[in-house]
Amino acid sequence: MICSSLPTMSKEQSYVLKAWEVTLRKTQQAKKRANSVFGTVSVAPHAEHDVTSDENDDETTTNRSSLEEFYHAERVLPNGDYYTGQWYDNFPHGQGKYLWTDGCMYIGEWYNGKTMGHGKFGWPSGATYEGEFKSGYMDGIGTYTGPSGDAYKGQWVMNLKHGHGVKSFANGDAYDGEWRRGLQEGQGKYQWSDGCHYTGEWKNGTIFGKGSFVWTNGNRYDGCWDEGFPRGNGTYKWDDGSFYVGNWSKDPEEMNGTYYPSGNEGSLEWDPKDLFNNLSEYTICSGERVPMLPSQKKLSVWNSSKRIEKPRRMSVDGRVSVGVDNRAFEKMNMWGNDTSEGGADMRKELDAELMRLEAEGLHSLKPSPAPMKLPKAGRKQGETISKGHRNYDLMLNLQLGIRHSVGRQAPSASLDLKPSAFDPKDKIWRRFPREGTKYTPPHQSTEFKWKDYCPLVFRSLRKLFKVDPADYMLSICGDDALRELSSPGKSGSFFYLTNDDRYMIKTMKKSETKVLLRMLAAYYNHVRAFENSLVIRFFGLHCVKLNGPTQKKVRFVIMGNLFCSKYSVHRRFDLKGSSLGRTTDKPESEIDSNTILKDQDLGFIFRLQKAWYQEFIRQIDKDCEFLEQERIMDYSLLVGIHFREASVAGELIPSGAQTPIGESEEDAGHRLSRSEVDDLLSEPSRCASIRLGTNMPARAERTMRKNDSELELVGEPTGEFYDVVMIFGIIDILQDYDISKKLEHAYKSIQYDPTSISAVDPRLYSRRFRDFIFKVFTDDN
Repeated sequence: MICSSLPTMSKEQSYVLKAWEVTLRKTQQAKKRANSVFGTVSVAPHAEHDVTSDENDDETTTNRSSLEEFYHAERVLPNGDYYTGQWYDNFPHGQGKYLWTDGCMYIGEWYNGKTMGHGKFGWPSGATYEGEFKSGYMDGIGTYTGPSGDAYKGQWVMNLKHGHGVKSFANGDAYDGEWRRGLQEGQGKYQWSDGCHYTGEWKNGTIFGKGSFVWTNGNRYDGCWDEGFPRGNGTYKWDDGSFYVGNWSKDPEEMNGTYYPSGNEGSLEWDPKDLFNNLSEYTICSGERVPMLPSQKKLSVWNSSKRIEKPRRMSVDGRVSVGVDNRAFEKMNMWGNDTSEGGADMRKELDAELMRLEAEGLHSLKPSPAPMKLPKAGRKQGETISKGHRNYDLMLNLQLGIRHSVGRQAPSASLDLKPSAFDPKDKIWRRFPREGTKYTPPHQSTEFKWKDYCPLVFRSLRKLFKVDPADYMLSICGDDALRELSSPGKSGSFFYLTNDDRYMIKTMKKSETKVLLRMLAAYYNHVRAFENSLVIRFFGLHCVKLNGPTQKKVRFVIMGNLFCSKYSVHRRFDLKGSSLGRTTDKPESEIDSNTILKDQDLGFIFRLQKAWYQEFIRQIDKDCEFLEQERIMDYSLLVGIHFREASVAGELIPSGAQTPIGESEEDAGHRLSRSEVDDLLSEPSRCASIRLGTNMPARAERTMRKNDSELELVGEPTGEFYDVVMIFGIIDILQDYDISKKLEHAYKSIQYDPTSISAVDPRLYSRRFRDFIFKVFTDDN
C-alpha cells in the first residue's frame, strides 16, 4: 500500500508527490466550479489497443489521456445529434459546431462543454442569433433576427434584452432605447410605421413618465404619461402655435385645463377626450417570442476521463484523502529515479509548476469543508388564535377595524398627496359598541375604539404597491384566524401572521409609532421614487383602544411578509454588519429552517448576475441614504435562501455536480431546473414574480473562517457553489438614534470595541452596513 511506502520515499519523491497532490486538488476544485452541462454517461467504449501495438502508439494514447491535449473530433451521438470541432477532456472546448436532430444549430466558441464566447445559433424556422454567449445564455452584445422580420441588435442578459438596444418590428415600427428584463424601460424612442413617434420614459414595456408624442401633422403632446396615456400635467400643441395646458386623466372629473389660441381665434371646438381616442390606435408592438432559447437545448452527454474517482477515505482529522494509488506512485517513482535527459526535463517542469502554485498560495492543502445538508424543516410558524386564546378579542377587534377602514367608500386615491395628508393629527376615531352603530356592525367581541392613522397615505401606499383591497381584506379579515408567533421580538413587540403568510402584523411602542409618522412623508416619496426599494413595505397603521378601567391602547402596523414565496426558505439570516453578540444562541441540534441566524453564523458569499448586482448596489446606497437622513439605525438585511438542488439523503448538490450514483433524476426531489429558469425568463410577463429582493436566482459560494475571531465576519471563499433562489429586504427601520441608544453606545464603548457594537451614529451605521453587505454580495463573473 502507498501509506507503507511513504516513510521510505526520497526527498525528491516526496517533492514530486506534493506537486502531484497540489495539481490534483486544483483540478478537482476547478471542476467543481465548471458547472458542466455534460453528464457521466459514455457515448461509446473505446476500442482496446492490441497487445502488439507499436509502443509509440501506446505512448501517444497515454499522453493524450493524461495531458488531455486539444484535438479535433467528430461525434455522432446516440440521440442523433452531431458535433464537430475542437475537443478537450471529452468536452467541446474551443471552436465547434453542434447540430441537434430538430434542426437547431450552434457554431462558435465552447468552454468545458458550454457555449461561451462568440457564436451563432440558428433555429429551423430561420431565426438566428449571432453574438456573445455565457454559460449557454445569450448574454452580451448580439443580434437576433426573427423568421417574420423582427430584428434586435443590442445588449442581452440571460436571454433577455437588457441594456441599450435597437429593435425593428415586422410591421414597420421601431424602438431605439433602454431595455430591462426583456421590456422597454428607461429612456427610448418608439416610431410607428406611419411616422408618428414617442420619445421619453418607459416602464415595463409601456409609456410611463415624462415624454413627448409627435404626430406627422406637426401636433404634439409634452408631459406626463401613465400606462400609455397622458396622466398629470401636460401640454398639447397644434402646428399653428395654439396649445392646451392642464391636468390630464382618463377620469373626466380629474380632467381640467386651459386653451391658449395662437391668434384671434374663436372658442375651441375640441374635446381633450379626442386625444385619448386617437392614442388608443397607437399600440406598442410586442414582437415575436424566441421559439426555443439556446440554454433550453439539451446537450448529449460524454464521459469525462477525469471524473471517474475512486472512493475517498476520511483522515482522522476529518479531511478527505486525495486517493493516490500504487500505479500513480510508481509513475512518480520512475520520474524520481530517472536520470535521463527526459527525466530531468520532467523534474524541471514540476519545479516550475510547484513554484507557480506556491506563488498562488495553493501549496498548502487546506482541509475540505464537510458536505452541507439541508436544514431541518421547521414547523409552520405561529399559534392559531382561536376562541379562548388570550388575544382572541384583540384579533376580532383588529379584523373589524381593518374591514371598516378598507371597505369604507372613498374617492379614488391619487398618488399626488397634499402635505396635510401626512399630518400626524390626520386620524379617524371610530367607536365599535357590541350592538353596532350606523357605521359599524354588531359583533361578539368587547367594545373598543378604533383609530386610523393617515388613512389617505396608507390607502395610496397600498395602491402604489399594487395591493388589491379585496384581497387585502380577505387575507386579514377572512374566515381563517391569524397566527401569533411563539415569542415576542427583542423589542417586546408581538408578531402576527395572516393564514396565507402574505402579511405580518406587529404591535408597536408609542415611540416607534411617532418615528413612523415623523418619517412617513419621506418614506412615501422614497418608495414612490424607487419601486425596487428594499425597505420593508407598510400597508397600514392603526390603534385599538380597549374599554375598561385600564383604557389600554394597542398600536400596530401591517407590513408585507418578506418570506411569502412559492419557494421554501431553507436558511434565514439577519445581517447588520456588527460583530458583538451577532451569533445565534441555539445549539446546532435545535437549528431548523425557521431559525434566524446572524452575521457570525453566515458561511456564504452571494453572487448575483451582473445586471442584478449593479441594481442591488445602487438600491442599497439609495435606501441607506434615506435611512441615514431620517436618523435611523439598527436596521438589518433579512435574507432567505432556497437551495435549488439536494439529494434524497438531504445533502446539498453543488453547482455542476451530477445526481449521485444510484439516484435517478426523479428521485432527487423537486428542484428548480435550468429549463424552469429559462421558461421563467423567456416570458417577461412571468418575470413579474422576480424583482430585486424577490425570488432572485443567484449562486451562493461557501466560505470558511480562518479562526473564530469575532472580527472576521466574512470567511475565505472555498470555490464550492450552490444554485439558490434569494429573498431579501431591509427591516426594523423604526429605531432612531435617541437618547437611549446614545447611552447604550456610551456604556458598551467602555467594555467593547465601539465599531463592533450595533448602537452607533446613523452615519457610521450606514457606512458599516454597506461595507459589510458589499462584501457578502458580489458580482458573479
